Amino acid sequence: MAKGSTTIEVGADGVAVITIVNPPVNSLSIDVLYSLKDNYEQALKRNDVKAIVVTGARGKFSGGFDISAFSAIQGGDTRQPNADFISIEIVTNTLEAAKKPSVAAIDGLALGGGLEIAMACHARISTSNAQLGLPELQLGVIPGFGGTQRLPRLVGLTKALEMILLSKSVKGEEGHSLGLVDAIVPPDQLVITARQWALDIIEFRRPWIRSLFKTDKLEPLGEAREILTFARAQAKKQAANLQHPLVCIDVIEEGIVSGPLAGLRKEASSFQQLLVSDTCKCLVHVFFAQRATSKVPGITDLGLTPRKTKKVAVLGGGLMGSGIVTVLIMSGFPVILKEVNKDFLKAGIDRIKANLQSQVKKGKMTDEKFEKTISLVKGVLDYECFRDVDVVIEAVIENVSLKQQIFADLEKYCPSHCIFASNTSTIDLDLIGEKTSSQDRIVGAHFFSPAHVMPLLEIVRTSKTSPQIVVDLMDIGKKIRKTPIVVGNCTGFAVNRMFFPYTQSALLFVDRGLDVYNIDRACSKFGMPMGPFRMIDLVGFGVGVATGIQYLQKFPDRSYKSVLMPLMLEDKRSGEAALKGFYKYDNRRKAIVDPEINKYIEKSRKMAGVTPDPELLKVSDKDIVEMVFLPVVNEACRVLDEGIAVKASDLDIASIMGMGFPPYRGGIIFWAESLGVSYIHKRLEEWTKKYGNFFKPCAYLTERAANGRPLSASAERGKARL
Repeated sequence: MAKGSTTIEVGADGVAVITIVNPPVNSLSIDVLYSLKDNYEQALKRNDVKAIVVTGARGKFSGGFDISAFSAIQGGDTRQPNADFISIEIVTNTLEAAKKPSVAAIDGLALGGGLEIAMACHARISTSNAQLGLPELQLGVIPGFGGTQRLPRLVGLTKALEMILLSKSVKGEEGHSLGLVDAIVPPDQLVITARQWALDIIEFRRPWIRSLFKTDKLEPLGEAREILTFARAQAKKQAANLQHPLVCIDVIEEGIVSGPLAGLRKEASSFQQLLVSDTCKCLVHVFFAQRATSKVPGITDLGLTPRKTKKVAVLGGGLMGSGIVTVLIMSGFPVILKEVNKDFLKAGIDRIKANLQSQVKKGKMTDEKFEKTISLVKGVLDYECFRDVDVVIEAVIENVSLKQQIFADLEKYCPSHCIFASNTSTIDLDLIGEKTSSQDRIVGAHFFSPAHVMPLLEIVRTSKTSPQIVVDLMDIGKKIRKTPIVVGNCTGFAVNRMFFPYTQSALLFVDRGLDVYNIDRACSKFGMPMGPFRMIDLVGFGVGVATGIQYLQKFPDRSYKSVLMPLMLEDKRSGEAALKGFYKYDNRRKAIVDPEINKYIEKSRKMAGVTPDPELLKVSDKDIVEMVFLPVVNEACRVLDEGIAVKASDLDIASIMGMGFPPYRGGIIFWAESLGVSYIHKRLEEWTKKYGNFFKPCAYLTERAANGRPLSASAERGKARL
């Protein structure tokens, strides 16, 4: 059965309109590309056709190559398409080299292969808000249908490198100013204008331009090489573990130095090699895993529709509360911010203003938009204005009795449909809602700090939470541009629970002889935004010690009790805010290695009764990464086994968006699968014998190591907390 097609319709004016039809975004499947070629050839043969317009159905030109085909190729289910054939035979020889002119009529989006098809046409007409870009590098590949050769020739090398390497799209209006688009028209005039433009080309009233052979926008060779050298240095600095950005730069250079046809051939062969690379497999997995978070069994399959949220209230204007308010008002939600006194309220409003001002300074928000956005916040000191709110998000300090009192008060003032959400990161929601009779409306809305920046929203459902409440919160999450994942209720929920062994393992191995800074360096080199000790400094020792105690109380059999942080706290070393923790900090908050921490480490070892293991002085960076991350994998397996997470791919997204795990490694479970379950089990067993039960493999992992089942396979033992 064909997956998508194109249609052809010839008008009385002699213009053949070829329309890409493959809902929802008119992606370019192999079937669509062959259909495009067939209809082009038909139009070229027909005597009643003078010119061609290419467009997309339902207001979308094309979202690019069909990404589901990537998975099929990587899994061996589909033969890899010949990129050389598509790029040269279809896009270049059939479309661009056609003896009749063609014009692309672009609305909605022209991304990836969609823009590459448009660039092969002899002119491009666009609507002002159409999205144009080549985002292929986000999937671990490069543009494969001529984009690396045509875009630099249309917009210049510097802008093309920015668009391709940063996967940065532009709107039609900017595309016009760059030379990527020839004219901007309203949607209802798009095809009409494109038809006339095509006829004007045949009548020599408009230029007939083959983008591949344009040279006026290209810099002289010496200057171009300097630009490419700088781009390589930036790519190595910003993405040290990735090869495909460097491959992309090489391909662009080949076209500039050896000519566009040589560039096309190198582009096609490079695309095919990258398509089966580990990086591409990981990033394609992440692409689909992120979309799969919106499917939650027992929640999204009940036919429920989200209720409209007109007003939100946030309790607490601290760092988290102000961040939550910021993200809500930036998405147009009116918000009531409640604080306990005028000073705290003013501080909260000031934080929100500072968050918005940073957007203004970056050029992402106008002064007018700033005023309109900040006007959506109303500060209050009591609950009188809560009588018509649809959602309340509590973001006060982690104090059980305080939260219990707040939720009991909310019940008295809020309407019966109001959602009661808590931003707690560790406290059991059943405990928080213990003193209310509205437990079906209680849900966790766990944002990650800073709330207006981090992309994840962890929605925590108790055994009593109504599915409608979860559906409503998922909808709000999408509207504020977060990726919501739905998880079950337990200490730490999914993300923090899964990652508590990250810092504990690091602390254990420091007591055993590993260097603090070597651990951080190895984790950063692996792709984490920062190592565990730099992260502790950032969040603060107070938070680190408090959460550590929670896990020690809940999971005493597998928690490591280090005295290192309490010892440092005694000397007021509490992290970045105090300008000294595991690192010392200058006035610009730059982290500097501090040999003074060695005295605390020696004291910690003495109190723990351990002596440094000389073998640990010889371990590689790979070993260090496994020492801190395999216990995380082990805990992630427990989270799956207990039904706290619905599926393994949700934990992959949670690890990437909540903790900064490198996306090009596919997420915590996907990465673990690449190492092999038996290998992970073997290493954990070795460390258990040497260092104790902190590393003991859980039953879920042990079973899969024994029977060869992947970690991502559905848990049969799960208690289905959701």
